[in-house]
Amino acid sequence: MTRIPRCRHDAGTTGENGSAIVDFALVGALLTLLFVAILQLGLVLHVRNVLVDCASQGARLGALADSDPQAGADRTRELIRSELADRYADHVSAGTAEVDGLPTVEVRVEAPLPVIGLLGVGRTLSVSGHALSEQKDEPQDPAVQPVGPGP
Repeated sequence: MTRIPRCRHDAGTTGENGSAIVDFALVGALLTLLFVAILQLGLVLHVRNVLVDCASQGARLGALADSDPQAGADRTRELIRSELADRYADHVSAGTAEVDGLPTVEVRVEAPLPVIGLLGVGRTLSVSGHALSEQKDEPQDPAVQPVGPGP
């Protein structure tokens, strides 16, 4: 009579049954974390670009001859509120500066740095927009005639 072994072992099995499931879980978690990190970086860059664009648009408005820097700051707040959350428009300031001897309007925005989604934790993102200030034409004395070729 031949003996039947109690447990059967295949010659190719080395005890790695079920390791594919563990590998899938570990690699899947790592890839998910990497994907979320790339999405968050994209969101941070999007928020920064939107803030820079809003600050630039506000500076252009504030630099017009019939406007002032405060109107540019108000426009910047309005644009930020329409594009992002209201709390991103809390710290907007505007003023004049001189760049290379030319008068400019500068609009600065300080907003929370989005760390998890749009939630900012302690860090701020500071951007600014500049525009060359238009000069108002001074009224000329009607008695003074311009010099130049005449008609």
